[in-house]
Amino acid sequence: QMQPVESGGRSVQAGDSLRLTCAAYGRTFRGYNMGWFRQAPGKEREFVSSITWSEGTTHYADSVQGRFTISRDNAKNTVYLQMNSLKPEDTAVYYCAPVVRVSSPLIDSWGQGTQVTVSS
Repeated sequence: QMQPVESGGRSVQAGDSLRLTCAAYGRTFRGYNMGWFRQAPGKEREFVSSITWSEGTTHYADSVQGRFTISRDNAKNTVYLQMNSLKPEDTAVYYCAPVVRVSSPLIDSWGQGTQVTVSS
């Protein structure tokens, strides 16, 4: 099965930028639309962004539109999430996963994710 591994999260201040990386182990990302999700303490996991395999079409949650950019390097089997103008409400554990129908994760278990903490 696919084993996405997230990295790049750390503690930053409001207004800072970060780039998260999702690398595949086991089954590759080839042919899969990929997405980023996040879960804040005490809240449900929510959709952040996704990108298709064939056209590279992107989708974003309203809360991150204009601030975050998703991209992928299919040759490197890697997906990125560039996060600019970070806000405290962006604080969460971020996960990547294959998706269908734009925002529906195609997995039955999640990885460890990577922690992003944004201070005021």
